[in-house]
Amino acid sequence: MRWITGIVAALLTVTMAVPADATPGPGWRLHATGSDARLRGLSAVSPSVAWAGGSGGTVLRTTDGGRTWAQVAPPNTSTLDFRDIEAFDARHAVAMAAGEGDSSRVYRTEDGGKSWRLTQANTAPKGFYDCMAFFDQRHGLIVGDPIEGRFQILATEDGGRSWRILPNAGMPDAQPGEAGFAASGECLTTSGANDAWFGSGGGAQSRIYHSTDRGRTWHETATPLPSSQSSGVFAVAFRDPGHGVAVGGDYSVPTTGSAATSQNAGKTWQGTTIGGYRSGAAWLLGNAVIAVGPTGSDLSLDGGRHWRPFDTGSFDTISDHTL
Repeated sequence: MRWITGIVAALLTVTMAVPADATPGPGWRLHATGSDARLRGLSAVSPSVAWAGGSGGTVLRTTDGGRTWAQVAPPNTSTLDFRDIEAFDARHAVAMAAGEGDSSRVYRTEDGGKSWRLTQANTAPKGFYDCMAFFDQRHGLIVGDPIEGRFQILATEDGGRSWRILPNAGMPDAQPGEAGFAASGECLTTSGANDAWFGSGGGAQSRIYHSTDRGRTWHETATPLPSSQSSGVFAVAFRDPGHGVAVGGDYSVPTTGSAATSQNAGKTWQGTTIGGYRSGAAWLLGNAVIAVGPTGSDLSLDGGRHWRPFDTGSFDTISDHTL
């Protein structure tokens, strides 16, 4: 049975008022989901409502703060792996399946998962959707692995009811072997009305791409995170358009992690150490950031410059974000 954690800030107990000689720190409350799926997509929309996606065609929904979960996946999707999900409320959500070729798909529900509509299916044999993120309830992006030498970007302007592939003229050339990591639904993130970032690995350098015009044009920046077929940037999170963190490492050596921070909208990145390979990250209050991965969780109270471990549980993703 899989457990879910990091649903919303209300379920993450962060000690804000403590005695002077105590060390502030968070703690997890675990909630059984009743599912054996590996859950890599998570979207929290309120202290009571959250959605999760995972292997075996799994889409879960809770409306009671995680105490109970219902399987509400689209029918006939048991072979799909829902690596990302973005929810707007208890009824409306968009689920993205990741995989080669037509295993990459997007579905939308408007009735809490009772019915779904397939709104996008990849037709490129080498296409692979990695992550999805929304600016608001109408405008969102999907990033896919490079096709013909450049990352693919899909955009929606109607809440995921329809998608279009954006022209790649504003996308820099990818490095040989460069790709995204569909490990947590967090390799792509947004902040404000127009800014988006996504991370990569697999090439000579790990990189973070930044768009200031909702995905039409992008600029890439090298990061200090190591890069190989199994290492790079796995999650990017921005507190605001200026301040961001990136976490990752090598999933084949999960005890070794890496992280970086940016104070200038991702133009430059400064490396730092973290407790192990981390695939998810989320900002909490002020400068507090949480990172999670298969070997544990880490907390930073200074915007990602310094980290300390606080838990050894295995988690793939984290969400405290509402649109």
